[in-house]
Amino acid sequence: QVQLVESGGGLVQAGGSLRLSCAASGRTFSTNAMGWFRQAPGKEREFVAGISWSGGRTYHADSVKGRFTISRDNAKNSVYLQMNSLKAEDTAVYYCAANGRTSYSERVYYRGQEYDYWGQGTQVTVSS
Repeated sequence: QVQLVESGGGLVQAGGSLRLSCAASGRTFSTNAMGWFRQAPGKEREFVAGISWSGGRTYHADSVKGRFTISRDNAKNSVYLQMNSLKAEDTAVYYCAANGRTSYSERVYYRGQEYDYWGQGTQVTVSS
């Protein structure tokens, strides 16, 4: 059974930092693109960041560019999201996702329908 399990969420003051982790089990994702999405109450899910299979290429949404950084450790079958300078508008449930196709292209995906596996989410709350 394939699972993606997020951790690291919590309550933080504006301007603070958090590091989200996503550990995969049930299969390796070392040759798959992965990403982070978020969904705030009453809003649609939105793309946050994506990373290619090797980590050589990344893409961040404009709303988080310069503050958030996606990275991965294929040896640990894990992906991370370092979040700095957090703002109240970053409050949301954050989801880890993995594309199901093995590919050695440095492609990064930013649409939800391009991801086949999803975690259960971790809550991030930023107080102003």
